[in-house]
Amino acid sequence: MRDLTIPTPEGGIPARLYRPAGVRRPSAALVYFHGGGWVLGDLSASDSVARFLAHHAALTVIAVDYRLAPENPFPAAVDDALAAFTHVVEHAGEYGVDPAAVGVGGESAGGNLAAVVALETARRAREASCPTPAMQLLLMPVTDLSRKHRSYELFGTGLFLTEAQMDWYKAHYLPDPELATDPRVSPLLAEDVHDVAPAYVAVAGFDVLRDEGEAYAHKLRDAGVPAALRRHSGITHSMVNATGSGPAPRAVLREVAGALRMGLTSRAGLKTPEVEAR
Repeated sequence: MRDLTIPTPEGGIPARLYRPAGVRRPSAALVYFHGGGWVLGDLSASDSVARFLAHHAALTVIAVDYRLAPENPFPAAVDDALAAFTHVVEHAGEYGVDPAAVGVGGESAGGNLAAVVALETARRAREASCPTPAMQLLLMPVTDLSRKHRSYELFGTGLFLTEAQMDWYKAHYLPDPELATDPRVSPLLAEDVHDVAPAYVAVAGFDVLRDEGEAYAHKLRDAGVPAALRRHSGITHSMVNATGSGPAPRAVLREVAGALRMGLTSRAGLKTPEVEAR
C-alpha cells in the first residue's frame, strides 16, 4: 500500500494504491470512489473495502479522495473522478497495471461517480479517442436524484441511510436543484447507454437507493450492455464497509471479488486485436 497524488488542472487529488504480494504485473486495476453523499468521507472510508477486493480479486485497487461538497459542489467530484481514471490509464506503466484492464467502482455516491465515469467516457469516445473502463462496479449506487423511487417510501426512516439524509446530501452537492436532471448527476436519465462498460450492480434489500440501483441495471440490460444485478435482501445501505462486523459484509464482497476476477483480473495481460486497437 502506498499513497499517491494524482495531478489535475485543479490541483493534486490524494489517492492510495493497494496491491497484494505476489500479484503479477501488469495487473488489472479498479479505480475506486468512496461513499459519503459527495459530502463526507476520505481514503479511510474505503480502506477496508479496498484491501478486501485487492486481496480476493487479485488486482490493484487505486482509491481516490475526490473533492467534497459543499466547498466543492457538483461537478467537482465528477471532474476529479474522470481525471483520476484517465490518469491511471495513461500512466498504467507507472502503476504496474494493464491499461486495457482498468475498471471503475464505488459505493453509494462513489457508485454514482463510477457510473458517471463510464457514461462520460463512452460519450467522449464516440467523438474522439478516449480511454473507457473495462468494467463498472456499482455498490448501492445513487442513480437518480431527480425523484424518489418506491424504496424511499419503504425504507426512508429508521435504517442506516434515511430519506432526510439523502435530502441533506443533495442540497449540499447541487448548487442548483435543477441540476438533478443532468445525467452526470442522475445517470438513470441518460439517453444513450448502449456502449458503456459492462456492469456489476449490487443493491441492499433495506435501502432507500435500492430501486434506482435496480432500475439502472435494467436500463443497461435493455440497451444491450452486459449487466449483472444482485439484490442482497438481508442487508442495509453501506454494510459492505463493515467487513469486520460479521459474515454478511464479507459474503457480499466475496461475490463482488468474483465478479471483478471475471470482469477485470481475467483480462490483464491479454493481447487481443481489440486491446491493441485501444
